[in-house]
Amino acid sequence: MVQVLIMMADYGHDPTETAIPYHAFKNAGFHVNFATETGNTPACDKRMLEGLTQKLLGAKRSTVALYTAMTQTLEWTLPRSWTAAAFTLAPFDLVFLPGGHDKAVRQLIDSPCARRLLADFFPGTRKPSARAAAAVCHGVLALAEARDAATGRSVLADCATTALPARFEQLAFWGTRLFLGDYYKTYGVGSEDVEPSVRKALADPKQYKNSLSPLPFVVEDTQFNYISARFPGDVELMASRIVALMHSIDQTPSIPGV
Repeated sequence: MVQVLIMMADYGHDPTETAIPYHAFKNAGFHVNFATETGNTPACDKRMLEGLTQKLLGAKRSTVALYTAMTQTLEWTLPRSWTAAAFTLAPFDLVFLPGGHDKAVRQLIDSPCARRLLADFFPGTRKPSARAAAAVCHGVLALAEARDAATGRSVLADCATTALPARFEQLAFWGTRLFLGDYYKTYGVGSEDVEPSVRKALADPKQYKNSLSPLPFVVEDTQFNYISARFPGDVELMASRIVALMHSIDQTPSIPGV
């Protein structure tokens, strides 16, 4: 059985980017765990789940129902602690990082402990490994900030990836600033957009793959078992690609030492 870990901050992740992959993994027969910094039960961004912001900008009603069902599961209410002394990513076949705009998601992105864990795990996803990683939106930034202790290179340095497009981030920020302030700028007004932050982590900026189309867009790297996406509109396709990848890995003959 594929062992999955969804790493999260205590609060603020996007419910669509969390609930849809979760249910896709469960429906595929995967065993899913969550992990937060100290094992607190997480909660996704209320703005995307309630009130006018949900209706205009947030999760669909069907996704809200999926989120509610997810929050009633044992794995959600009793997550692992990714700062526990004995915690390691070694038991997991797939590590998934959802995104989110709320400033609380910086708890995960900025954590030295999370960065070390991801820096240790990600090199083991190099094909033909049986391990994989996937991230969407600001989750890609968490991977970009995970760096090799010896070289300082990002774990994504040699990967093809996408993330939240700068034009999308700017449009959301300026289009909602009057009533949401700097909500769509996770690091505050004047901070760097996600896209250029991720581009800087790559050995060649051309490795960054972009699409401004509203149609679903997903990038699957050729050297690593790594899949990335831009925003909530991509996650159904992303989840299906991740499931297909894990099934293909499961059917690949084992290789000694991998």
